Amino acid sequence: MKYAITALTILAASSGMALAAGDAEAGKKIFNQCQTCHVVADPDGNVLAGKNGKTGPNLYGIVGRPAASYPDFKYGDGIMEAAAKGLVWDEVSLTAYVQDPTAFLKEVTGDSKAKSKMVYKVKKEEDAANVAAFLASLGPAAGTE
Repeated sequence: MKYAITALTILAASSGMALAAGDAEAGKKIFNQCQTCHVVADPDGNVLAGKNGKTGPNLYGIVGRPAASYPDFKYGDGIMEAAAKGLVWDEVSLTAYVQDPTAFLKEVTGDSKAKSKMVYKVKKEEDAANVAAFLASLGPAAGTE
């Protein structure tokens, strides 16, 4: 996983485009597996996806948001360490994270003991990219917030 994350990040950076470009409509179906823990609700409280899960943070505006920055959510040490190192979520990093959260945090932080509180893993890279695209499609329009 370490080399896959590194290679994906390097390729995305060098090509100037996101490799994780997924299918938002397909991601909507896959997000059903995530809604047990997560919701996507806009600042007015309108639920855009999910069933108001509260185990994980609200994922509205996750793409472009610094890691571990949703207000009043108690994050684990691993994601807080990644945030301190400057992790900002994009579709590529979300795709890698949801496939293996703990391995991703170990790679990003350089800490072999880093752990994620998120235990669910999206098995297929295509499904992970689709979920990331779906979440990106539900975020605020650029420059409107």
